[in-house]
Amino acid sequence: MGYVDWEFAKTTGRKLVAAGPAVTHEEAVAEVEAIRAAAAAAREPVAETARLRTPDDAPDALVVDRATWIAVNADSMSAMLDPTFEEIIAKRGGGESATPNATVAAVGAKVTGAEAGALLAFMASKVLGQYDLAPGGKPALMLVAPNIIDVASTLGVDRADFRAWVCMHEETHRVQFTANPWLREHLIAQARELAVDLAPDSERLGELTELLTQRLPEVFREGSTGLTGLFTTPEQREKMADLTAVMSLLEGHADVVMDDVGPAHIPTVAHIRAKFSEKRKGAGAPDRMLRRLLGLEAKLRQYRDGAVFVRGVQKSVGVDGFNAIWTSPETLPLAREIEDPQAWVRRVHG
Repeated sequence: MGYVDWEFAKTTGRKLVAAGPAVTHEEAVAEVEAIRAAAAAAREPVAETARLRTPDDAPDALVVDRATWIAVNADSMSAMLDPTFEEIIAKRGGGESATPNATVAAVGAKVTGAEAGALLAFMASKVLGQYDLAPGGKPALMLVAPNIIDVASTLGVDRADFRAWVCMHEETHRVQFTANPWLREHLIAQARELAVDLAPDSERLGELTELLTQRLPEVFREGSTGLTGLFTTPEQREKMADLTAVMSLLEGHADVVMDDVGPAHIPTVAHIRAKFSEKRKGAGAPDRMLRRLLGLEAKLRQYRDGAVFVRGVQKSVGVDGFNAIWTSPETLPLAREIEDPQAWVRRVHG
């Protein structure tokens, strides 16, 4: 079963996830086809604007429902984390004392599976699209149909334009990884290394439990990075900051490309951007608290900071000069460079 019962996570996620918008079977089929068409139509404009091209043999985007998104992400989390758990056990010394008996392991796997399923259920109703890195499998772009319908309706924007807008953003993520194949393996390796480093030993776990009871209110304050910000050392936060800088780059680049492509292909792009930006800030109090606990507010800041960085670099050295960023891990931005685009320009371009 392993350390997390991922099948139980899928079952839990499917039971807990909110129902999607009410549509007829015919409406659902039509929406799926329309999203597929919008994803295909986004390829060439994104390639021309980003000056990056997806190989012809890359798989088409998958249009999924919330339950499928949960299942795919549970499989990806399993492939990402299970080898990490083994490495953590080895790092802690291994042996029988480090390995729980079968009953304890089974109960623990169910508990962690339920926790993972609850998190996936929460996220499954928020995500519009995702490029799944699929560690050990075949990566693919997913577009979550019920969420695209739901958000377009909530914002009161043109559904066809919103569909195209989302596909422009997500196609940029697809081209980032398919045009630069090393990037996927680099991110997977960095995430696994950080996960091993963050895992506490038994002595540190006791310290963290005491720390949590003393400083939990900090997690819910505006600007919080979530539980990870509370539990990490300065050295760990530095590693996390550099990984976050890469995520900021990816999200900011997708936003910039999406908005640059938009005016020529999406008539109401300015209206959609304004409404969507307002939505990012306008969650209810319980939702905001959960986002802060999970560190999701920090992810929203990635869009803003990353977009400012991309535009700053492109203003100095153009799109082709910016694309030097995809050369190797050494040319990716450091955390301090996200807030100072010229520092990246000086380091990479001299």
